[in-house]
Amino acid sequence: MINYELIVSSLPMLLKGLLLTVELTFIVIVLALLLGIPVAIGRLSRYRLLRVVLHAYVELFRATPLLVQLVFIYFALPSLGLTLDAFYAAVIGFTLHYTAYISEVYRAGILGVPRGQIMAVRALGMKPLTAYRVVILPQAIRLVIPALGNYWVQLFKDSSLASVITLRELLFSGEIIASHTFEYFTMYAAVFVLYFCVGYPATWGVRFLERLARPKKARRPVGEIEVPTNAAATE
Repeated sequence: MINYELIVSSLPMLLKGLLLTVELTFIVIVLALLLGIPVAIGRLSRYRLLRVVLHAYVELFRATPLLVQLVFIYFALPSLGLTLDAFYAAVIGFTLHYTAYISEVYRAGILGVPRGQIMAVRALGMKPLTAYRVVILPQAIRLVIPALGNYWVQLFKDSSLASVITLRELLFSGEIIASHTFEYFTMYAAVFVLYFCVGYPATWGVRFLERLARPKKARRPVGEIEVPTNAAATE
């Protein structure tokens, strides 16, 4: 049922598509991680206009499907005179979408920093940007590392949506080969396996980050019981 000879002959094209998928994922996650910080800080700003604008941006991209956003950027914007290459359209679409979500993760992390530390920073007279850089963000980022890792894995899988705007990533490369050979089962099975070969190790990497970010006392395996060593402890 599976044409292994076709898989072997198609492997260079599939691997090229996989490389483009990984490249897109890496560029977007770096941009989203960087841009999400100022968006999160802006949403906590005392300036109402800034909060309103950033809130509208976040809710717009969280309330609409990523697929629709990509289609709009690639197919609708040319009507306004703005034509983008498929790769750049994908980068912009994914970055805008994931920045909205990641900014909310950062914001939750910032709000999770103990209030006492924020008050101490104010008492010391630190400037807001310095306080964020030295005290608040390091603690907030540590709190949200597992969630950020999960978004990286999700982005890698969502990159397949770029096939609808003709970007020759892994899925679209498989579709091209399948349309010429009519070996749909073989090609989609090969694409499935290649996604798994990258996505599964990534999920283990996220679990490793979760263990690193977890407080030391919380790293004891579930079910492990500490046995008292003296009689007083058992009374």
